[in-house]
Amino acid sequence: MNPMTKIGIIICDRYRRCAGGKCLRSMRNKEGAFSIYQDTDLELVGFTTCDGCPGGNIEYAGEEMVKNGARVIHLATGMVVGYPPCPHIDTFKDFLEKRYDVQVVIGTHPIPKKYLDMHTQLGTWTDAAWQPRIAPTMADKTIRASYD
Repeated sequence: MNPMTKIGIIICDRYRRCAGGKCLRSMRNKEGAFSIYQDTDLELVGFTTCDGCPGGNIEYAGEEMVKNGARVIHLATGMVVGYPPCPHIDTFKDFLEKRYDVQVVIGTHPIPKKYLDMHTQLGTWTDAAWQPRIAPTMADKTIRASYD
């Protein structure tokens, strides 16, 4: 039996109606940012939005997720691939890690090919600061295409 890791997922409020299918699929298949859990079983203990800029729900959501046992909080891929990407993502990550002593991972499901293509054309992620933000969700070409 594998050890269990409890996680929470915070999505961008622009996608508040998202059913979470890509995040949950990637969690189940351990793809994208969930590939770090190959020998670990996962339990989702929270799924919510940031509540819109500038992230009014981050404090409450983080506290609730940690109370429910979360050891890792994922900031969903939508925060990276949206137009524009979340301007508060680093602030959210720093706050959650410091306030709740929890690991924060940027990303959930692999970046869909259509978003990678568009952001490449726009030059969104050319700044070196973006490389560690998108790395967990890059996956290979075939997997990215399957998330379109």
